[in-house]
Amino acid sequence: MSCLHKCPKRTQSQELAFQEQVRRVAHENGKRLGLEGDADLQFLLVGGELVKIRSNSWKKNRFFKLQEDCKTFWHESQKVFKRNQTFSIDDIDSVRKGRQSEGLNKHTDPRVEEQCFSIIFKGRKKNLDLMAPSGGEAKQWVNGIEKIITNMKKTHWIINCMRKADKNEDNQMTLKELKHFLRQINVEVDDTYAEEIFKNCDKSNSGALEGSEIKHFYDLLTHREEIDVIYEKYAETEGQMSTTDLLNFLLNEQREQVSRDYAEHLIEKYEVDGKGRKRLTIDGFLMYLHQEEGSILNPAHKHVYQDMNQPLNHYYISSSHNTYLMEDQLKGPSSTEAYIKALMKSCRCVELDCWDGANGEPVIYHGYTLTSKVVFRDVIKAIKDYAFRTSEYPVILSLENHCSVDQQKLMAHHLISILGDALVTKPLGDTMPTNFPSPEDLKGKFLIKGKRLNKLDAAFNNNNTLEEDTVSEEDEAADCKENGQKKSKIKLAKPLSDIVIYCKSVHFNGFEHAKDNQAFYEMSSFKESKAFNLADTSGTAYIHHNMDKLSRIYPAGSRTDSSNYNPVPMWNVGCQIVALNFQTPSKEMHLNQGRFLPNGVSGYILKPEFLRSLSSQFDPNTLTKGPWLQRKTFHIMVISAQQLPKINKDKHKSIVDPLVRVEIYGVPADNASKETHYIDNNGFNPMWNERFEFNIQVPELAMVRFVVEDYDSTSQNDLIGHYCLPLTSVQSGYRHVPLLTKRGDVICSAGLFVHLMLIDAP
Repeated sequence: MSCLHKCPKRTQSQELAFQEQVRRVAHENGKRLGLEGDADLQFLLVGGELVKIRSNSWKKNRFFKLQEDCKTFWHESQKVFKRNQTFSIDDIDSVRKGRQSEGLNKHTDPRVEEQCFSIIFKGRKKNLDLMAPSGGEAKQWVNGIEKIITNMKKTHWIINCMRKADKNEDNQMTLKELKHFLRQINVEVDDTYAEEIFKNCDKSNSGALEGSEIKHFYDLLTHREEIDVIYEKYAETEGQMSTTDLLNFLLNEQREQVSRDYAEHLIEKYEVDGKGRKRLTIDGFLMYLHQEEGSILNPAHKHVYQDMNQPLNHYYISSSHNTYLMEDQLKGPSSTEAYIKALMKSCRCVELDCWDGANGEPVIYHGYTLTSKVVFRDVIKAIKDYAFRTSEYPVILSLENHCSVDQQKLMAHHLISILGDALVTKPLGDTMPTNFPSPEDLKGKFLIKGKRLNKLDAAFNNNNTLEEDTVSEEDEAADCKENGQKKSKIKLAKPLSDIVIYCKSVHFNGFEHAKDNQAFYEMSSFKESKAFNLADTSGTAYIHHNMDKLSRIYPAGSRTDSSNYNPVPMWNVGCQIVALNFQTPSKEMHLNQGRFLPNGVSGYILKPEFLRSLSSQFDPNTLTKGPWLQRKTFHIMVISAQQLPKINKDKHKSIVDPLVRVEIYGVPADNASKETHYIDNNGFNPMWNERFEFNIQVPELAMVRFVVEDYDSTSQNDLIGHYCLPLTSVQSGYRHVPLLTKRGDVICSAGLFVHLMLIDAP
């Protein structure tokens, strides 16, 4: 006997009235999203049957539909106590058309490619793998969801909160709803103040705000006093900014060397009045400050702006360690999804820990642990599909090879057959190279890092008949063994050896030995403790080693929780492949994201000249005189923040107490941190107006990180948001700083407003 109670059936007239109300609400919400009458949106609102796929044996029909709020999906479930399940559009990271997830690739037939799509969620929530009845319907599901995601980003956060506060959806706001709204936007106000705002706006004395009264309330709420002060200082033409006024602001405050034509262009682009008077109103001025021209990140650095024709080892290369892991290194899942996520973040060096698998097929997992296994062939297919979607520059596949000779031959076969012409299988050119090719030369190419049986010049003659031989295992594998155990030997298959061209793994025996005996393409991997010791004791020698060779750094084997080390000291000595656990959100990954933010997020950053020039005697620990020493004073004024998200959403009345910390990372002499006081109960528009000053010795290696936290006197502060970028990419003047979640996603509408100035030190 079922314990579920059925709802009483509506009469026909009640049903018609209900359906009409649903249509009205959906129409209004579609209009709000700018999708009024859109066929794909209507398709989602009607909903339909999809096959939910979890395995070969678990494929269930489920009805999915978009709810009338146009921001929540509902789907049926067979769970006894949870018949109806929902998820928010806000939880969706992306939608993938086709069999582009690990689950769909493994559990569906290639013939249903057009019918399949996956919903990828933010964080660690599992993908939703689905199959539509036809390719056309799958396309409508994908198009509709993508349209809503795009348009929701455009909808102002405050407007969404206003709608949530309007409980009875009558497009009016009572005093009770006003108080609820203020709590939603992270503002704690006493009843007297709330009543004062309400009375000020309720011109009709109706006891509820509507129409122009809500607009007046919105204007009062979003008014930015700090912007008024700046605008009034420069708006000298009938209370508005003329082209000359704006040019003065750009030259004097923003310290930009721009022309009058540029100022005119900004007015045309951002003025909301649109009367052709070539004046910038305060609304247009605020809009300019919120766009890329007013951002802290130099807009020119959002694209590839560096010389990409230098040898490969002259660049920092965004690199992942144990790329296959989604979580920890003892029992976490291995997945092709982990490779996709890293590559979509422009990671350019991924790791493949290869072992013999069942049925003769090599697998990837963290050896001697309970981590799950993923088929090597499937990983290579995923890498091929996603390697160049966000960056066209080369991807290095770092092989940690534990396989038998037969399975190594199969690895080589898969690499050659799947990657095709994109795989570098011989040196570029017709003669033996003496240096690395450039990222530009290697666009769209894959390089294999691993062991090689012979020297690279063997690629230019046919005298080598060796089919296999014994070599030492990778340094990282040896370091994972218990103390006292000897380094293992493995047999290396010639087909796999032959495709290792520019990244041959060799053991490190000291800088002098490497200088005398190692070819440019022979590279070493260093565990973090050894690398940090070398950086501390032999900084200049390490830098010179990295001027003609590649170095890879990896986390200690003891980091079973997939935590990370600080990458900055490794970058300071010119190490290129500083591998981090991408699956672990942390301060170290924030620094990595900041380091590779400029140059078009290409995964390649050109090292400073003093880390590339053979005459350089730079040592980050001693700082003798040289071109690297460019003493600057970095002035920062933390002015205000806007629309900081609530941290504890479960507590209805919880309001954040924000503070801002500014951190500098670089050479040891430049490392510093300063923070503001915290502000009680205001996450909506807190204002600090606090000034900080940092002395910078080596600006080309310095990075600045902004951290916003919720102050707690009894426990550790909670992270609200952060943002990190190189000091060389910072724009001076009044700038907005976007904020990212712990996992590195943009927090829509939230940000800091700061004033920055980098000047020569006296």
